[in-house]
Amino acid sequence: MIEQRTRSTSKATHRAACDRETSVTRSLLGYGVIAGPLFVAVVLAQALTRDGFDLSRHAWSLLANGDLGWIQVTDFAVAAATTLACAVGLRRALGRGRGAVWAPRLIGGYSAGLLASGVFRADPAMGFPAGTPEGPGTVSWHGMLHFACSGVGFLCLVAACLVIGSRFAAEGRRGWAAYSRLSGALFLVSFAAIATGGGAAWATVTFIGGVLISWGWISALSVHLYRRTAPGRA
Repeated sequence: MIEQRTRSTSKATHRAACDRETSVTRSLLGYGVIAGPLFVAVVLAQALTRDGFDLSRHAWSLLANGDLGWIQVTDFAVAAATTLACAVGLRRALGRGRGAVWAPRLIGGYSAGLLASGVFRADPAMGFPAGTPEGPGTVSWHGMLHFACSGVGFLCLVAACLVIGSRFAAEGRRGWAAYSRLSGALFLVSFAAIATGGGAAWATVTFIGGVLISWGWISALSVHLYRRTAPGRA
């Protein structure tokens, strides 16, 4: 009788521990669900209210300039924090297998790129903030670091899409594999467009599309893993 009670207590304790671990994992993945929508919502709110900002001409990073630039700097910081939480949740949810280590590391690299993008601001350009001369303008040391750090972060995100795509392919999840790989490829194309477009409207709009696709992928992946990580599983 005592032995049975001991076993029951042990099982209950183990189950409670597993449930707590699962709850933490799901909470971390929840940050991945909201990271992109929150970041984009703050950007669009600024784009629609700040004097002189044109979504078809100005990169989102330019919002970090001017008297209200602190809003976008904070937006970058919050996006970095929520994306890092997502990376931790991803590591816990994937467990073992292909990409279980490198995918979270790459998402973490993207998080670091977001943070650095806020710390090292892009230079005023293309007439924004209001009063800035037209054209690309001069590039300062922090502008160079902004481009370099954001570029590394973007490439980490592209690689993460491909690594996750490879994992899903190995699991026989062809739809998710194709979606992940396509998201990475489209984001890479959009990054190449903004890097070589010389401030052209088509390049800016293309990059915006790539950013929306990539954030959408992070949210969708987080939701997918959130649902797979069911309560009560060890």
